[in-house]
Amino acid sequence: MNLEPEQASPLSQLEGWFRSPLGEEVARLESEAVQRLLANTFGYYLVQVGATDSFSEALASSRIRHRIQLPIEPSSVREPASIVGLPDQLPLASDSIDAALLPHTLDFANDPRMVLGEVERVLIPEGRVIVIGFNALSAWGLRRAVWRSKQRMPWCGRFFLAPRVEGWLGELGFDIEVREALVFCPPIDSLRGRRCARMERLGKRLWPMLGAVYVIRAVKRVVTLTPIKPARAKPSALLAGGAVRPTTRGTGHA
Repeated sequence: MNLEPEQASPLSQLEGWFRSPLGEEVARLESEAVQRLLANTFGYYLVQVGATDSFSEALASSRIRHRIQLPIEPSSVREPASIVGLPDQLPLASDSIDAALLPHTLDFANDPRMVLGEVERVLIPEGRVIVIGFNALSAWGLRRAVWRSKQRMPWCGRFFLAPRVEGWLGELGFDIEVREALVFCPPIDSLRGRRCARMERLGKRLWPMLGAVYVIRAVKRVVTLTPIKPARAKPSALLAGGAVRPTTRGTGHA
């Protein structure tokens, strides 16, 4: 049963905001970053948890064979390869996914760390996760802090610092591979085009920590046990006269 509009979750509302003039610009920059970070990622299954439409082209260019969208509401299913589930209770088998994309999923999750724990569970060893989120230390974060009406999108989300998210990933055994900063323009619809393009170039070079959006790619590391070499046979294992005691090792029989 589909949720009514007033009951729609924040992640569902985010999809509509991405179609606004300001949201379209943010989605464009994020989609370009996702495409770059997926360029050298391979595998069979990639799952996107949350907003679905804005990253379709970036996922289509991925070398991962099967791309699955996991919206959290039936009403937002628009692609054939879609399943519905909660971000903190993924309906996926453990160690079954090669890559996961979380576009602002943590910003609107009740328990971001539980979401990351579920992603760690379903990823195979050496699997990748790409996390996109709004940066609290930015002009966008400042507007959220001082603006009284926090019910509007995207200000109703929880803005985190990128190092904090990286800390959560590290606790789960992930290694951070890449972090990018995006969207250095203030959140004003009129500031677009060439002026914003110039600010993007300067921001990445001069003040990368102040980007309104962070994009993190991390890899799931699994500690492997070092095999212990078998001990050499003791002298007592040899029979009198130099004959060797029979053994079944290596014969293929129990």
